Amino acid sequence: MNKQQNILIIGAGLCGSLLALRLGQRGYNVTVMEKRPDLRKVAISAGRSINLAFSDRGNKAMKLVGLESKVNALCIPMNGRMIHDKEGNTFLSNYSGRDYEYINSISRGGLNALLLDEAEKHENVTIQFNRKCKSVDFEKTTALFYDYDSKSDFIEDTDVIIATDGAGSILRKSYYLEKKFLFSFSQDYLTHGYKELSILPADSGDYKTYKNALHIWPRGSFMLIALPNLDGSFTVTLFLSYDDGDYNFNNLTTPESVTEFFKKEFPDALNLMPNLIEDFFKNPTSPLGTVKCSPWHYKGNTLLMGDAAHAIVPFYGQGMNASFEDVVEFDNILEAHNKPSTKSDWENIFKSYESTRKKDTDAIADLAIDNFYEMKDHVNNHLFREKRNLEMALEKNFPEQYASKYSLVTFNENIGYREAMLKGRAQDKAILNMLAEGEIDLNSDLRLVLEKINSETQEILQEDNIAGLK
Repeated sequence: MNKQQNILIIGAGLCGSLLALRLGQRGYNVTVMEKRPDLRKVAISAGRSINLAFSDRGNKAMKLVGLESKVNALCIPMNGRMIHDKEGNTFLSNYSGRDYEYINSISRGGLNALLLDEAEKHENVTIQFNRKCKSVDFEKTTALFYDYDSKSDFIEDTDVIIATDGAGSILRKSYYLEKKFLFSFSQDYLTHGYKELSILPADSGDYKTYKNALHIWPRGSFMLIALPNLDGSFTVTLFLSYDDGDYNFNNLTTPESVTEFFKKEFPDALNLMPNLIEDFFKNPTSPLGTVKCSPWHYKGNTLLMGDAAHAIVPFYGQGMNASFEDVVEFDNILEAHNKPSTKSDWENIFKSYESTRKKDTDAIADLAIDNFYEMKDHVNNHLFREKRNLEMALEKNFPEQYASKYSLVTFNENIGYREAMLKGRAQDKAILNMLAEGEIDLNSDLRLVLEKINSETQEILQEDNIAGLK
C-alpha cells in the first residue's frame, strides 16, 4: 500500500474519529479538522444527545479497531423497554427472548473522547480543533477552513477528502450548490421536535428508577423516553409536535403550562424531575429529520460518510451504529482494493462502497420512521403486545430459528439493514394477520406457530418480489 496517501477528514465526531483511527491503523496520513473545541478539554452540549443506544453493529466496529473492552466499560446494558402508563404503572418489554441480547446506553462524549485518544496515538494522525470548514472544491480536492484561533482562512490541499461532518455537511452543501454534476438530495422533517431534559441522581447517588432499561412514556401522538447514565442520572427526551394537539412546543411557553402538561401526561416522571422547569426553558427544541442523497462521492476526490450521507431520526437507536458500520464496510472495500494510490483507484473504491452501502442506509432510515410510530403509540396496542409476547416466546424456544424484525436489525450484524427490513416487515405482516384472524396465539403449539409464520412470511416475500418491492 502507498503509505503516503494523504486523507483529510472533515468532522471529528463519532464517525470521523473512528474513521481516523482505522485509516491511521492502515498507515494513511490522516488530518482531521473539527469546527468545535476539543470536547476532552471543553464541555460541549450544542443540544446534542448526551447518551446514545449502542448495539451489535456498533460493537462490530469496536472489534475492528481493537477497542471492544474499553468501550464496554462505558456501557450500561438495557434489556428492554420499560413502558410507563398515565397511572404510573410499568411493565418491562424485553428486546429479545434471548437473554444475551440487549442494547446499551453509552455516553456520546465519553465514547468520542476515547476514539480521539486512540486515533492520536498514531503518529500519522493529526486532529485539529476550532477549524470550521467553509467550502470544499471537490474538483481540486481542497477545502477552505476558518481558524477560530488565528481568526484567518486557510486552504487544505490533500489527496482524498472524506466528510463526516453530520447532517449539515459542508461537502454535501458544496455538491448541491456547485451544480457540477447530477446530485439528488432530500431532507424530510417530522412534524415533531425534541427537547432534552434530565432525571438527576438521588441524594445517595443511586438511580431514581430502574437502571437497566430504556424507559418510554408512550402517549399516542407524543412520548417521553429516558436512558441511564453512569453517574446515576437519566437523559430524558421529550418528542412532541411543534403545532398539533392540546400541548405542543409552540404553546408550552410558561412554567405553569409545562407543569400542567407533565402532571397530566407523565405524573410519575414529574415526581422524579424537580429540575424540569429549569431544563425545559434552558435547553433548545431541535428538529427531527431524515437526509438521503446520491451520489455520495465525486470521482476519486471526495466522499460523504455517516450522517453527512444519511442522517436518520433516532427511533431505532441505530444512528451511531449505522455510521460505525459505514466505517466497517468502507474498510472491507479498502481491503478488497489493494494499494489505492491514484484517483482512479479511489473512484473505484468509492463507487463500490456506495453501491453496497446505500441500500442499507436507506432501509434503516425508513425503519427509524416506522419505529417512531411504534414507540409513541403501538407499544400500548393490544394486538402489538400480543405479537411481541409471541415473538419473545419464539425467540426463547427457538433461538436459532426465529428473530423478530427488531432482533434482525439490532442483533444480527452480519446481515444488511435492507435484508433485515424486508424479512422483518414480511414477518410482522404475517403474524399480525394470523393473530387478527385467530389462526395463531401464544397458547398454541409454538413449533406449529413457527412453521405457519415461516410459510406465510415466504409467501409475502415472494409476492413482494413479484411486485418489485424487493
